[in-house]
Amino acid sequence: MPLAVELQELAADIARESGALARERRAAGVALAATKTTLADIVTEADREVEQLIRSRLSAERPGDGFLGEESGAAVSETGITWIVDPIDGTVNYAYGIPAYSVSIAAVHGTGDPNSWHALAAAVYAPAMGELFTASRGGGAWLGAQRLVVNPANPAGALLATGFGYDPSTHDGDLATVREVMPLARDLRRIGSAALDLAYVAAGRLDGYFERGLKPWDFAAGALLVEEAGGVVTRLDTACARPMIIAAGPELHAELVRVLDS
Repeated sequence: MPLAVELQELAADIARESGALARERRAAGVALAATKTTLADIVTEADREVEQLIRSRLSAERPGDGFLGEESGAAVSETGITWIVDPIDGTVNYAYGIPAYSVSIAAVHGTGDPNSWHALAAAVYAPAMGELFTASRGGGAWLGAQRLVVNPANPAGALLATGFGYDPSTHDGDLATVREVMPLARDLRRIGSAALDLAYVAAGRLDGYFERGLKPWDFAAGALLVEEAGGVVTRLDTACARPMIIAAGPELHAELVRVLDS
């Protein structure tokens, strides 16, 4: 079995198990554990518990692999493979009872630096909706048995998604970016989980997605889904504190880059 497929199957299995735990904890009630960058950027006890489950499974199945998780930090790889994990992407949705949250697991060749890694496998699982998106390098992107393909450009305009940072000082800039993009748009969605935004681009539920300030665990799995569905993912301004990610089919991607690369 090719390594990428093996890693995809492991990521999918762990995503289902950890997603079930997240769903159970949500049904039992959410306890806030801490805030992160701002008071609005929260961590739940479930985030930490789910990440610990993922980390334990990976350690048992693939000892020596590296790890980069949102909640529990990094471990250096001894094998060349690093796992990039967001245990609950869309924590605010999760805390408020909005079902748009996901478990995001990616395996990359290299370190946790997105400027140098080569993504091999991905799983994005939406526990509340029971949907599992998977991809392996060269093996396509899938939702169950359905192979995913990004949408072609639409003359009626693109259905786009974006997100906003939790730091209020960034909101004016994010809203200005939206104004720049709206001439290309049919409409705009703000779902609240970057991993789901990217999975939905891969699935053709969205035409494109753009956002500043994502962390590696926010997009590692979703970006591979888009690429394996025939789309293009670009990161702009990678030297600054809030890089821009753009994901779409090739024609729309080129238009979004033209507008946003300034």
